Amino acid sequence: MSILINENTRILVQGITGNEGTRATKFMLAYGSKVVAGVTPGKGGQNVESVPVYNSIKESLAKHPEINCSVILVPPKFAKAAMIEAIENRIKLINVITEFIPIHDVAECIAKAKQNNCIIVGPTSVGIISPGKCKIGMIGGDTNKAYMPGNIGIISKSGGMSSETAYIFKLAGIGQSTVVSIGGDVINGFSFKDALALFEKDPKTHAVVIFGEIGGTYEEEAAEFIKQAGFTKPCAAFISGKFAEALPNVTLGHAGAIIEGGKGTRESKVKALKDAGVMIAEVHHELVELVKKALKI
Repeated sequence: MSILINENTRILVQGITGNEGTRATKFMLAYGSKVVAGVTPGKGGQNVESVPVYNSIKESLAKHPEINCSVILVPPKFAKAAMIEAIENRIKLINVITEFIPIHDVAECIAKAKQNNCIIVGPTSVGIISPGKCKIGMIGGDTNKAYMPGNIGIISKSGGMSSETAYIFKLAGIGQSTVVSIGGDVINGFSFKDALALFEKDPKTHAVVIFGEIGGTYEEEAAEFIKQAGFTKPCAAFISGKFAEALPNVTLGHAGAIIEGGKGTRESKVKALKDAGVMIAEVHHELVELVKKALKI
């Protein structure tokens, strides 16, 4: 099995006629993902990589009622409208690749999504992959180099490190059930905690790996979830940003990677996760040995 996406995922691309939308569509189709429609207002009737384009989600659903996932690659100023359109049309999984969306727009859309039982992964996500089944978004580049089917779940704030983390496991002959890039913004629609809850229920996921970084409290929330909800599977984590604590109040890389008032430090995250029983890698490649030891492989 897997979480969020599988061989039954049917994908709509919002912003399909833009450069990024077209490129993502090409990558997804090449992997075998089922991209069935695209939406760009005013561009209905066109085709992108043989995928039909519609003016609205409502139009696309009339022709393709099987759509259950949207990938959003529109300019930041149009992202709020795109998310709301997807939510109002009851698209259950919404993967937002777009960066630089105003934080108030993101917060409003996440709240609306929760009210309508929709999941927003992102913004600033690079996508999700369940190897051998489905890939959405821009994740992975040459996916066959980094990913292989298996039983390790990976959750990462960093898009690039989603692939790098999968790759070090593949080199060790260990595949992945699902790899989720949750995005590195201050506010995300889908957190480490949310992913852990789904991985806990997935019988094919035997262990979970977290790639975290300084800033925010998502790692601390994950630690609390593990303790309170009784997460039963081995979990290993690497928290990047050792040097950054010497530079307080400086944003590093991602919008969410900022330490304020003593919160969001690597030290606080590592302590919380250790207290919850999570195995901590001091260097990235140690994740593999920690997981192998926990699973006795």
